[in-house]
Amino acid sequence: MIAIFLITTGTTMATMVLISLWMTRREHASGLRRLTGRKAPSRQPSRAGAGPALMQAPIEEHARMAATLLARFRLRERAERLLETADLKWGAVGLIHRSAGCALAASAAVLVATHNDIPILTLIAGALGAAAPVKWVARKARIRVRMFEEQFPECLEFISRSMRAGHAFSVSLEMVHKEFSDPLASEFRRTYEEQNLGQPLDIVLKKMATRMPMLDTQFFVSAVLLQKRTGGNLAELLDKLADIIRQRFKLRARIRAISAQGLMSGRILASIPAAVGCLMFVVNPQYARFFVDDPAGHEMIAGAMTLQIVGYMIIKKIVTFEV
Repeated sequence: MIAIFLITTGTTMATMVLISLWMTRREHASGLRRLTGRKAPSRQPSRAGAGPALMQAPIEEHARMAATLLARFRLRERAERLLETADLKWGAVGLIHRSAGCALAASAAVLVATHNDIPILTLIAGALGAAAPVKWVARKARIRVRMFEEQFPECLEFISRSMRAGHAFSVSLEMVHKEFSDPLASEFRRTYEEQNLGQPLDIVLKKMATRMPMLDTQFFVSAVLLQKRTGGNLAELLDKLADIIRQRFKLRARIRAISAQGLMSGRILASIPAAVGCLMFVVNPQYARFFVDDPAGHEMIAGAMTLQIVGYMIIKKIVTFEV
């Protein structure tokens, strides 16, 4: 069985290399056509919507196939936005490579451990391994956004006090990254540097709101842009926004306290079948071996795990409230 797995892996890798070589040869042919002044075939997709070449991330030779898959399924922008929120420099292609490596490692480990007696378990392990890097990046991004949100009310009050003291808004942004810690300091430092290098203020603020997908940052950007166009007391507006954010924190904490019992009940209900299964293997191994030796047992385990995951997700959705 191990030999079959190695042969399959080698065949897959060889196919990837051949596809990469074919894509490289096609790009070389396209370059020769441009040098000789010939028109490209009509089958080539238009690149009118693509960004400038200097603004695009460099793609290495071995990463072209992953980049093509991301572009084909339109996932590059979402992956890069998630990585920016998590403050990781992997790039969308790097995330795909890590997912593929984790999937291959998890599948190989389960295949060797079970001697390919449970193929469904190998597939499940591969799927979980592929999702592990994406899940970790999403968790890191979620933690970073939560830390930013906790610092944001104090930041708004600091900008308000700074403007009341006579400083300009851009100077207040510069002072924020000196007085606060990460992640808020790094985001405002990036915003100030982009604005200092010549980008319009509305663009850099919208980019910050994209990197930090929060309702509070959208309110902040809207308030600043509205004050820039129509005028008004921005310091007073920021104070009111900071107070609203703090009130939301209080309401969110109260909701979490009320829904904690339901969430704990869902976790207990999701863990009971796994605990009962482990107990069956300890108390009566011959009876429980049916789920390991018989193909019907494999299908039953896969169906049970799927239903358990779906049920836990439904319970978590019920007890989760957005404020």
